[in-house]
Amino acid sequence: MRTLILSAVALAMGASAAFAESKTVRLGTEGAYPPYNFLNDDGEVDGFERHVGDELCKRAKLTCEWVTNDWDSIIPNLVSGNYDAIIAGMSITDERKEVIDFSEAYTQPDPSVFLAASDDADLETGVIAAQASTIQASRIAEMKGATLLEFATPEETVAAVRDGEADAVLADKAYLTPIADADDELSIVGEDILIGGGIGVGVRQSDTELRDKLTKAIQSMKKDGSLNKLIKKWLPESATF
Repeated sequence: MRTLILSAVALAMGASAAFAESKTVRLGTEGAYPPYNFLNDDGEVDGFERHVGDELCKRAKLTCEWVTNDWDSIIPNLVSGNYDAIIAGMSITDERKEVIDFSEAYTQPDPSVFLAASDDADLETGVIAAQASTIQASRIAEMKGATLLEFATPEETVAAVRDGEADAVLADKAYLTPIADADDELSIVGEDILIGGGIGVGVRQSDTELRDKLTKAIQSMKKDGSLNKLIKKWLPESATF
């Protein structure tokens, strides 16, 4: 995360007016982290955040289009102006707020869990896989005994467990539970872990107008219950507002 943040700082100077100059708000997402975001059979962005993002744009009276970007460069490419907002399962953290700003959270802090090939996997001093530049990777790095094994994509973290490279993977429960349900050789182990301050829309620090519009739209969705309906549909084990 530190490398990602430093790269973003270096790009920040050239994009302060990007939103003001554009009539279309570009929403950046990874497109590879179901059920939050993924590409459907038609190659279009789908999932929880597609539905949330489209509704936010409607309520904020914004014309929006979706852009996919690899996770490891998603913040630098926001800051450099390749898109105007990040809607990609990104938890609000103090470290990220050093470089970008966030809307109000559109999810509560969601639980993270371990996925392993054995119920007695070593979660304390073993090798734990995580996607790079995530709150889960930071959590493992802070553990005294565990060894962090980072990968660029979430699929690679799960593959590391299947291949015996890692004892377990730590990721969002909503992502790992369907994988465990579909694979008899993998299971959720240990207790739920709450990390971060909920998921918000990331924007450039200069784009206060866009941030405020999106926050107002999120508040509207919370007030009328439409956000909770989407959470119950796509993230059934997550807390609602």
